[in-house]
Amino acid sequence: MAACVFCEIAAGRAEASVVHADDAAVAFMDLCPVTPGHLLVVPRGHAAGLGDLAADAGAHVWTVAQRLAGALRRSGLRCDGVNLLLADGEAAGQEVFHVHLHVIPRFGGDGFRIGADFGRPDRAELDRTAAAVRAGLPRA
Repeated sequence: MAACVFCEIAAGRAEASVVHADDAAVAFMDLCPVTPGHLLVVPRGHAAGLGDLAADAGAHVWTVAQRLAGALRRSGLRCDGVNLLLADGEAAGQEVFHVHLHVIPRFGGDGFRIGADFGRPDRAELDRTAAAVRAGLPRA
């Protein structure tokens, strides 16, 4: 298996423009930014997907992202809004298989869009889907 580039960045063995680093997470500039200021927040410990990520590590990644979203708004960069985006799995668009949360500054006309053919299921279908998700929850 090839080395994980995000593990290498977190360990300081690969180059990155780091914005934040602590014992549990690292945040750095995305090499292919949607807009200037686009950041990635990664846990230091390797977790390929959300199911592999410890709850406390996930909470910390989110907390760091929240702080950085505020920093982007105060930075002087163009930032009228922020998207937080996490792709979990290849079908969701994940390309680097180490959990990472995108923090993307947004502004009118920036060209970034998330599109879909949104459905409008009836209540019975929503209830069936909710039951399927509940059935997948671990038992306490």
